Amino acid sequence: MAMLPSFDFTQLVALAAALGWASGLRLYGVVFLVGLVGAMGWLPLPPGLAVLQHPWVLGAAGVMLVVEFLADKIPLVDSAWDAVHTLVRIPAGAALAAAVFGGGVSVGGEHAEALQVIAALLGGTLAATSHLAKATTRAAANTSPEPFSNIGLSLLGDVSVPAMLWLSWSHPVAFFVVLAVVLALMVALTLLLFKFVRGLLRRLQARFGPAQRQA
Repeated sequence: MAMLPSFDFTQLVALAAALGWASGLRLYGVVFLVGLVGAMGWLPLPPGLAVLQHPWVLGAAGVMLVVEFLADKIPLVDSAWDAVHTLVRIPAGAALAAAVFGGGVSVGGEHAEALQVIAALLGGTLAATSHLAKATTRAAANTSPEPFSNIGLSLLGDVSVPAMLWLSWSHPVAFFVVLAVVLALMVALTLLLFKFVRGLLRRLQARFGPAQRQA
C-alpha cells in the first residue's frame, strides 16, 4: 500500500487560505492551475485535491477559465459575471480549502475532521472577502466610460492569483504577511467604494426617478 506523502502543517494552512482567497477572484483559474501542477508532477498535492488532476476536471476548468478570462475584460459583463458567481465562488472556496485537509492527509490525526471544518470556514470567509472586493471595485470602475481600468484590474487579478498560490506553498510565512496586508486593503477599498457606488445609485435615482414617475 502506497504511503501518503507528509505535508508541512504551515504549508497546508497557507495553501487552504490561498485557495479560499484566490477562489473569490479566479475560481476556474485556481482549479485549473492546481490540477495542472499536480498532473504535471511539479508539486505533490494533498490527497483531497488529487481529483483536480483528472483530465475531465482539467478540461472543464480550462474551458471556463477562458470564458472567465474574456468576460472579466468587458465592462458591465464583468459585473454581471461577478453577480452570478456570488453563489459559486464562496462555497467553492470553502470546499477547496477543506479538501486540503481531506483524503487522509498525514496531519491532524484524530483532529482531521475538525481541521476540515475550520479550513472550510477560513476558505469561505476569504473567498467572500476577495469576491466582494473584486465585485465592488469592478462596479466602481464601470462608472467610467473607458475600458482600460477594467482591463488593468482584470490583469492584476490574473497575475495575483498564481503568485499567491505559489507564495503559499514556497514561502508560507511570507504569504501570511502579504495576505494580511492584502485583506486590510481589500476591506478598506470595499468600504470606500461601496459608499461611492451607493451614492452614485442614489444620485441616478434622484435624477431619473421623477421623470419616470411622470411618464
